[in-house]
Amino acid sequence: MSFDLDSFGPEWRPAFEVVESSVGGRIVRAERQARWRPVFWIDVETPTGEILPVCFRGGRIEQGDEHTIANEYACFRTLERNGILVPKIYGYCESPVGFVMEKVAGRPDLATAGSQAEADAVRDEFIEELAKIHAVPVSEFEKEGLVALGTPRELALGDTATGIARFQERKIRPDPIVEFLIDWCERHVPEGRSEVTFVTGDSGQYIFEGGRLTAMLDMELGYLGDPLADLGGLFSRDLTEKMGDLDVAIDRYEAARGTPVDRRVVLYHAIRFALTTPVSTGLALMAPHVAVEYVQYLTWYLVYSRAPLELIAHREGYALEVPEMPEAIESPYAVAHDGLQERFAAFETGDEFQAYEADGLRRLSLYLRQADRLGVDLLEKDLDDVAKLVGRRPTTWQERDALLSELVASNTGERDEEIVRYLHRRIVREEFILAPAQRDLVGAKMQTIPLD
Repeated sequence: MSFDLDSFGPEWRPAFEVVESSVGGRIVRAERQARWRPVFWIDVETPTGEILPVCFRGGRIEQGDEHTIANEYACFRTLERNGILVPKIYGYCESPVGFVMEKVAGRPDLATAGSQAEADAVRDEFIEELAKIHAVPVSEFEKEGLVALGTPRELALGDTATGIARFQERKIRPDPIVEFLIDWCERHVPEGRSEVTFVTGDSGQYIFEGGRLTAMLDMELGYLGDPLADLGGLFSRDLTEKMGDLDVAIDRYEAARGTPVDRRVVLYHAIRFALTTPVSTGLALMAPHVAVEYVQYLTWYLVYSRAPLELIAHREGYALEVPEMPEAIESPYAVAHDGLQERFAAFETGDEFQAYEADGLRRLSLYLRQADRLGVDLLEKDLDDVAKLVGRRPTTWQERDALLSELVASNTGERDEEIVRYLHRRIVREEFILAPAQRDLVGAKMQTIPLD
């Protein structure tokens, strides 16, 4: 059986050529994963007839940035060289950017474990492997070009600092939600932190099978910083792939490393790492690239903005309430929105990737129908809330965000509770409109941990 290297278009031929040369064989099958970034599952036949399953992991189309994929390749190579349980890395492709790695058997998410005992065992094994990663000498990663963070502020903001700088440089309008979260994180930098290790960044990504950990995955955001950032990152990962009781996980980490863990620092990193998502998706939503799946990005933006606000409220003892939800109006455009939904219901696609793309468009049309019916009253209720906060009622959403941005810039902490409570109400209402179109994360909440 032969495979046409141009079957996914001539632009992917160089990637498949790198797969064949680096693995040492010929491709007999390739399938593109149905998702927002280019990933291919590939079977390679070696000269001995053995079939090796591999993965070509491409860069994010919508970001147009080679740094993260090159960084991930360097991190994986270093971890593999130091005996960490990661997939075998075969080679790198300059254009289209990406790298080739072993496809390891296993699945994510402890919710899929066959029993609580299996889930606990896998969690403990993952934490032990994470502790091993944090024990790899920093010099091993510096050989690959990674630069260690040093100051307390650098260690606190970690990899999010790059996203913050990009956000502040490229934003085309005020975003008081993201601006407040940035300001809060910069005002609450933990004191006395100095330890530097390799940090996986987007932590908690692993797979398991038969009650055993099979591989640590996804080092795209890896950097040299505060190891407690990886514990904080688990709070975000737990929203989509269950991590088990995170308070217990922290206990296991303390035992594995033989050092006490400051849970307030862990919670800071949970808040700070959650901010990483709205910092990037917020920019994308201001001027979406054609590759951006709008509803998915808006889901991430809202959920990962609300969740850190709820953790701040937990940390500070703020009481949050469920706001009055918007009421529907019968818009003159409703019939067109309904008709579009019917057209999507009858639409047929040729393969899984096309079906994924069509589903994204259907969800976008459903969100627009919701916004048409509920958006007018939502904005009215929100402007009423803003009037209480800033002393006068804005007349447009643009004026609203400009006034709120000014408030955030002038606040030094004395108005944190008012701002947190308002922003939380605003996001909860926005999620109410979005919920029918969401693929996941409807009503998702982060775990909290005792801070005593």
